[in-house]
Amino acid sequence: MTASSQLEPEVTLIPVTAFQQNCALVVCPVTRRAAVIDPGGDIDRIEAAIDRAGATLERILVTHAHVDHASAVAELARRRGVPIEGPEREDTFWIELLPKQAAMYGLGPAEAFEPDRWLNDGDRVTIGELELEVLHTPGHTPGHVVFFHRAGDSAEGRGTAVVGDVLFQGSIGRTDFPRGDFDTLIHSIQKKLLPLGEDVVFHCGHGPSSTLGHEARTNPFLLEPERFRGMM
Repeated sequence: MTASSQLEPEVTLIPVTAFQQNCALVVCPVTRRAAVIDPGGDIDRIEAAIDRAGATLERILVTHAHVDHASAVAELARRRGVPIEGPEREDTFWIELLPKQAAMYGLGPAEAFEPDRWLNDGDRVTIGELELEVLHTPGHTPGHVVFFHRAGDSAEGRGTAVVGDVLFQGSIGRTDFPRGDFDTLIHSIQKKLLPLGEDVVFHCGHGPSSTLGHEARTNPFLLEPERFRGMM
């Protein structure tokens, strides 16, 4: 058991933009060092949450580069002087499209950015004394990643995940965007997420959090994916 696995990350969800995207503030309880995952907009609200937590921002993490998840990445990194990590490199084209995406949806200006570190499956990122595992989970976008903190012994199946738009309570991410793919997304969920353990709590990009076990038992998109192929 690692020192990180004995810690419980403090996660605060900050709904931002008209899309009510769940930007996640993840704080190490020992060091008060923090990461912001998917700052999609409303940057003043995000900074206020960091300050209320008494935290020092250490890095920005990005699950994928859709505008509601990434439009404030460049500005927040500049304001706080912190590195950007993620997504996986296959989302480069979405990053380049951020200004056009923002104009299309009326979200105000957004900048493209170059991550200080592209992430790959199996990588690790640190937040203070916390260690998060990186899982490459394509399907919603080709470069989508998930961040997972493993709690307790690796066989216990507990932990916390921030999953972006891969999986929701009772639903899954859309796959009708450029380079989205339904079967790839289902594979990512079934082969990458669900094996993490049924007691794993996940925080998604929109809506309420859930557990992987609850979704495995009740989510219709996972129970009967063939019914929904071509609809998402």
